[in-house]
Amino acid sequence: MKIKIVNLWILCLLANSLSAQTGKVFDNLSMKSNILKSERKFAIYLPPDYGTSSRSYPVLYLLHGSGDDQTGWVQFGEVRHIADKAIKEGKATPMIIVMPDANTEERGYFNNINGNWNYEDFFFKELMPYVEKTYRIKQDKRYRAISGLSMGGGGSFIYALHHPEMFSSAAPLSAYVGPLTVENLKKNLSQRNNENFTDERVNSYFEQHSAVSLVNNGDPKKIASVRWYIDCGDDDFLYEGNSLIHIAMKKKEIPHEYRVRDGKHTWTYWRESLPEVLEFISQAFHQY
Repeated sequence: MKIKIVNLWILCLLANSLSAQTGKVFDNLSMKSNILKSERKFAIYLPPDYGTSSRSYPVLYLLHGSGDDQTGWVQFGEVRHIADKAIKEGKATPMIIVMPDANTEERGYFNNINGNWNYEDFFFKELMPYVEKTYRIKQDKRYRAISGLSMGGGGSFIYALHHPEMFSSAAPLSAYVGPLTVENLKKNLSQRNNENFTDERVNSYFEQHSAVSLVNNGDPKKIASVRWYIDCGDDDFLYEGNSLIHIAMKKKEIPHEYRVRDGKHTWTYWRESLPEVLEFISQAFHQY
């Protein structure tokens, strides 16, 4: 009987040990937004030692693409497995990963031109303060990063360009960088809105929501205060915008990593990108 009890005790210790080696993901959390007048869902990854420590952690905001929601990186991106592995191998520091939903009611991460759906305001004024107070997150630029794919890559570009004081690193993947010309924006608006907008309003919106325009017209020192990792496959249909961003940053002498690998606009590509992103942003979290 004593032997059986000892064996059972050993099995319990092993089970607890294995459990402690894996992070946890919650993919159906929500918070109330006064700005968007709705409940907003988000997912979160907590690192393996979150439940057994009292420390605070750096944070990565990881944005999904068009057609997905807060569960995209969980279900298709295998974020828990990839983050656990990178942390275990010492390539990434333990971090919290926040994945908001930008696919309910209206799609996208920006304030729209009508002014009646201000998602970017929600992100910075409500979501970020909420999660950084609810979870043990270090609330400082050096411990905050942003990344995302496709539409979420565009969100990563615009958020870090609008608020370089907020992020230590930004890693847009296969990003939609916004309209490449004002004419493109006008065409997009005419397809989605019945309202006519003045040229002045359209031009102003373009300047604030085209990543290429923001780099060309922005302060190079402020933009360079963010560490940039830009990754887009050689067969990705969004290659042009990412190439133009790379050229614009080169001309402005803004340091950045630019990766072009074999691949298309697929989850296979992004699952291979995520470990590199986690390692890249961890370099800033570790203060190099």
